[in-house]
Amino acid sequence: MILSAALRAFPQIFRPAARAVLIKSLALTLLIFAGLGVGLWFGLRAVFDWMGWTGTTGGLAEAAAATILTIGAAWLLFRAVAIAVLGLFGDAIVEAVERESYPDAAMRAKPVSLVRGLRLALRSVLRTIGWNLVALPFYIALLVTGVGTLVLLLAVNGYLLGRDLSEMVQPRHPDLPAIPSSTRMAMGLASALMFLIPVANLLAPIWSAAMAVHVLHGRKGKSDG
Repeated sequence: MILSAALRAFPQIFRPAARAVLIKSLALTLLIFAGLGVGLWFGLRAVFDWMGWTGTTGGLAEAAAATILTIGAAWLLFRAVAIAVLGLFGDAIVEAVERESYPDAAMRAKPVSLVRGLRLALRSVLRTIGWNLVALPFYIALLVTGVGTLVLLLAVNGYLLGRDLSEMVQPRHPDLPAIPSSTRMAMGLASALMFLIPVANLLAPIWSAAMAVHVLHGRKGKSDG
């Protein structure tokens, strides 16, 4: 089911309505990281001034440090920020996919308010940061295994993504049965893998949301059949 949902979702993220959400969410995500980089530069410059280092480095040291820290933050936090941003526009992408593939369901759907989208985004960020901070010592300890860190990273973030995606699509259809935990985990793992693939990771938030729509309604279609 997950593979079928992912394959059905991919071409739909390039439709006009979905593409508009993709552009907005990507632009806002990149803007957040650009703002982080500028903030780090100013912060490091203040620290270097206080320590009397600015005159000796010509400003290059703090610029290099800010760039490295921003790249590191982007690598660690891109998924969390991208999914949080998508929470603000999630209802639009879900509605676009439903209108194309499940028009009857789209007619019955209950729109999700901006306030609820903000709450979803905040919960997603806090959960992601909290769970990954708890798992951080285990990530480090498992580095010696070669693959243990990646496996644990996928497991933790697969669980978190599955929960985020379920919370994105299910409130529009409270009459439908909730996505089972096993399916939710499989959906989250598929999404987590998308985030690991260069270029595809830029599309992963929208792709994952569209996939979640097909998982929710695909299950209904199978149960009805």
